Amino acid sequence: MPEVVVVGGGLEGCAAAWALTQRGVTDVVIVERATVGSGGTGKSSGVVRCHYGVSSLAAMATRALDVLENAEDVLGVDVGFHRTGYVVGVGEQNVDALHASMADQRAVGVRTEDIDVSEVAKLWPVADLEPFAAFAWEERGGYGDAYQTAQAFSGAARRAGATLRQGTTVTEILAEADRVRGVRLADGTEIAADHVVLAAGPWSVPLLAAHGIDLPITVHREQIVLVDPGQDLGAVPVFSDLVSLQYVRPEPGGEILFGNSDLSRLEPADPDRYSNRASEHAVDVAVAKVGARFPGLEHAAVASTYAGCYDVTPDFNPAISATPLRGLVVAAGFSGHGFKISPSVGRLVADLVVDGESSDPDVPASDFRLSRFAEGDLLTSPHPYVGAGQMR
Repeated sequence: MPEVVVVGGGLEGCAAAWALTQRGVTDVVIVERATVGSGGTGKSSGVVRCHYGVSSLAAMATRALDVLENAEDVLGVDVGFHRTGYVVGVGEQNVDALHASMADQRAVGVRTEDIDVSEVAKLWPVADLEPFAAFAWEERGGYGDAYQTAQAFSGAARRAGATLRQGTTVTEILAEADRVRGVRLADGTEIAADHVVLAAGPWSVPLLAAHGIDLPITVHREQIVLVDPGQDLGAVPVFSDLVSLQYVRPEPGGEILFGNSDLSRLEPADPDRYSNRASEHAVDVAVAKVGARFPGLEHAAVASTYAGCYDVTPDFNPAISATPLRGLVVAAGFSGHGFKISPSVGRLVADLVVDGESSDPDVPASDFRLSRFAEGDLLTSPHPYVGAGQMR
């Protein structure tokens, strides 16, 4: 009988399995209905930043950098991380919030600093920077490959003793009284275990609901547009524009990945059946925003599009938490933040399984408790950005 069953072979489930093996818990089985990283993980835009107004998220992001930057040593393989730097710009109404957030970030170890508009102009010479009133700079920011990272966590976990079962669907979490006792599979067989980690994204919801546990998630279709800049931009950093609510980052082949940061209105979707292409409207929005912010891209053209799904909670932050079923830990609802914090998610899950509490004082488990939604005590930034509240 394994000690822990991890339900979901996406980024967070594989990170949890890896972190458990690092804590000495090697009798772990990852159960994945398809293949590793085949769900939302493979659609991640992969931006790496520590710029969060929620201090515990900022701490998780900066701790995670130590793994992403040193993946070949820590996980045994490259994970496609590119350290380009990360710049975020705000308008006049958000200058105070920017500086307050940066102070809180530095308090938990984030290397973030003010950067002058003239320096940003050198980094992004094709950009119109006139609407911005202040910028922050993270030298360690950049982007990576979530699919490669999930595979790396999976491989490292298996080398340490964990087992991976792909093409295996969990249909039920088994429990007696208030204690988890394993999982049931689609073929009717059972895997007994004293601990279950549920990291199945939006597919976690019905498995919890069967036990009367509510995980409030909206599945949101997020649309990505890849732009051919029509010129060699050189080594540009990730740019988060909180004036027109967009983010752009370079692709290894020279294209620009565009994402819309305006999440004030969600597009509910079925995670098993959704269009994998951006709509005409989304493309029009991308063209307008990129064209306005980067007028120097005179010969830019849309190269391709795709879409993925976010599992969004009411406060746009994850539940990484014990549950009313003893021995059951949930890690879901990442709302687009999952890649950059995944190593830290794994460690928090492992802490909860082994110790019942977080080992990092800057990442209190109470921040991510599932019960906060029912309590109405949401995890939000003390320094919210006007017009960009979801940019935590």
